[in-house]
Amino acid sequence: MRLHFKAMESYGSDNLASQASVANNVALIQMLFDGLVDSLAAAHGHLKHGAIQEKGKCISRASRIVVGLQGSLDFAKGGELAQNLNDLYSYVTRRLIFANAHNDLSALEEVQGLMVEIRSAWQEVPALLPVQLAAKLH
Repeated sequence: MRLHFKAMESYGSDNLASQASVANNVALIQMLFDGLVDSLAAAHGHLKHGAIQEKGKCISRASRIVVGLQGSLDFAKGGELAQNLNDLYSYVTRRLIFANAHNDLSALEEVQGLMVEIRSAWQEVPALLPVQLAAKLH
């Protein structure tokens, strides 16, 4: 699945303050996805090794990050992309609850795969921004 970041265009290329805000938001979202993927990987390791309490803590942290990402969606500017992400985050939250309650490795791996893919898409966003803003992200 390749995400198209048409929503980024809606933030306006004429307003430098708006562009700086987009660059800062992109960097923040990238950091959140890094934390999310790290938490999922840790939960995966804990589950495989039978460390159920630690697995639960990692899944709880991952869930909080997903809820934060979901809460940051701007439906007015993001349109269909924001709605699709909202639906995906809702699904991911349900799968994390299931994985935690049932110690289900396959559900956790499914979520990991989805979130790694979305994180990869967000890593491409700086290439879509003007050069001076992309430099702020690195």
